Amino acid sequence: MEDDATLVGRASGGDKTAFATLLGRYSGRIFQMALRILGDRADAEDVVQEVSVTTWRRLSELTDPAAVRTWIFRVTHRQCLNVLRGRRPQELIDLIPDMAANHPVCDPPRMAEAVAAFRALNVALTHLSPPQLHTWLLAEIHGLPHLEIARISGGTEEAARARLARARLRLAAEMRAWR
Repeated sequence: MEDDATLVGRASGGDKTAFATLLGRYSGRIFQMALRILGDRADAEDVVQEVSVTTWRRLSELTDPAAVRTWIFRVTHRQCLNVLRGRRPQELIDLIPDMAANHPVCDPPRMAEAVAAFRALNVALTHLSPPQLHTWLLAEIHGLPHLEIARISGGTEEAARARLARARLRLAAEMRAWR
């Protein structure tokens, strides 16, 4: 199995098989990232296509072929931001799926409480700034470390850490009634 850097080198030279192999490694994660950020399957599929095209066109510009994973996630993040910029603020309420509504629970009062908590979280998320929201999603939903978030967002690790801290403080304050 070839490493990413080797595949990047071959794909940069026009090897479509190497590109397909490289993209195959990450397309599932690209889709999941876009789906979690955007909350819409069709938009996520569109992002995967845009990222594929952008990756093919700009792969030769990558200065460190071993960093292709981070670069692809940065391209994905930027494409998701472009989609989010086109949305109205009210649409951001649906960023996180209402998983509680689709989860079979035997206890109706607990089910109602879980649904209400998810709705409250959705509303609280709309009060975050877009950079805080995206940092929070990358950390809490995708489980990415600060350094990876910084690389995707194009900032420093300290800035990602600070944005995440501010987002968590804001959400904690907004969700105080749910403790």
